[in-house]
Amino acid sequence: MCVLCSDLQVESPERVTEGDSVNLRCKSSCALTDRATFIWYRNSQPLTERRDRNNELLLQSVRREDSGRYSCAVDGHTHISPAVQLNVMYPPVKPVISISPSGVIVEGDSVTLNCISDSNPPAEISWIKGGTIVGSGRIYNISKISSDDSGEYKCKSINKHGEKYSDTVTLNVM
Repeated sequence: MCVLCSDLQVESPERVTEGDSVNLRCKSSCALTDRATFIWYRNSQPLTERRDRNNELLLQSVRREDSGRYSCAVDGHTHISPAVQLNVMYPPVKPVISISPSGVIVEGDSVTLNCISDSNPPAEISWIKGGTIVGSGRIYNISKISSDDSGEYKCKSINKHGEKYSDTVTLNVM
């Protein structure tokens, strides 16, 4: 064992996609014995199940919850490696639309539709009325709504890993 093992480094892919297997490696120029035990951390919290004789951390079928800053240490040493960011990419989850104000919509009102969908990288949002794209962006504002604006709306959330549509919401203008 080296007395002061202060040059630990985590090797990690910068970007991974949900479902991939990821291998993180704790590297050191110290001459460690075969009995060296490695401790892994995510966001400064020890991964208790991860005390390995091996200097590798295998994340099989990585999930979005595995995103975070990873570091490693050698058991018995105080030094912890600099943290490395693991960024897990994933397709949009099914978007949900919220309408404000909720309840009865009267001609002349201002109405806001909000499309909420989690994804990495952030998704592009499109608004569809009937079969026609009527807007883009997370928020769709209709100021001075008229009966022409009545109808069925949905939003589409898309990134390079996939796309999802919300359920349809109906606007009835009184």
